Amino acid sequence: MSSMQLRTLSFAVSMVIAGAAVAQEAGGRTRFILAASWQPAFCQTNQKKAECASQTGERPDATNFSLHGLWPMRQDYCGVSAEQKAADKDGDWNKLPEVTLAAETKTALAKAMPGTQSGLERHEWVKHGTCTKMSADDYFGVGVHLVGALNASAVRDLFAANIGKPVKADAIKAAFDKSFGPGAGDRVKMSCRRAGNVRMISELTIGLSEAAGAASAKSAGLADLIQGAGKTSFGCDEGVVDAAGF
Repeated sequence: MSSMQLRTLSFAVSMVIAGAAVAQEAGGRTRFILAASWQPAFCQTNQKKAECASQTGERPDATNFSLHGLWPMRQDYCGVSAEQKAADKDGDWNKLPEVTLAAETKTALAKAMPGTQSGLERHEWVKHGTCTKMSADDYFGVGVHLVGALNASAVRDLFAANIGKPVKADAIKAAFDKSFGPGAGDRVKMSCRRAGNVRMISELTIGLSEAAGAASAKSAGLADLIQGAGKTSFGCDEGVVDAAGF
């Protein structure tokens, strides 16, 4: 091979690598949101809810993220009757139809989503799950798997190590990057709420790719789903990691 051919080949390879880097930096499009609550903070302003009245420091949701939901972007209440939609918006979710789940899924969901004590899974299915092509069992199975991956990460470790203390956005984004790859923290938004004079971290909403909307996502890597999403602004820049109890 001549020197000219080698230079041409080298240039072509460089362009491919550069193109891949740009594609990785740009990411894809956010098609789903994984909403993960920090339950103690939620409960500060919802103390009468069953899952909050029964919360203890020993329960998993005291030191782990809880599943709020898996939300398709810009779609809700797909094929839902006007009566069910009205009942859902009234907030009395136990009036909604019971969600039929396999025993294994139901047990795992009760642990991952304490709000099942208030019928949260009925609300999530009617409003969001109906807009996926998954069965209810697969839909909640994916959610449980993904929040489990979050709880096995440096993000959960950061929160658990700082209960009662403030944590800054940069630290949380760095924990996402550590566990789920460079730029993962740019695909997360944080929400905070005030309880008295304290601003508490209440929820993380994590952008995911379209692949999150299939039953196969029950075995997918959370890192790949995050990396396939688009970037977003982080939102709240600092908040306290609340401890269980009022």
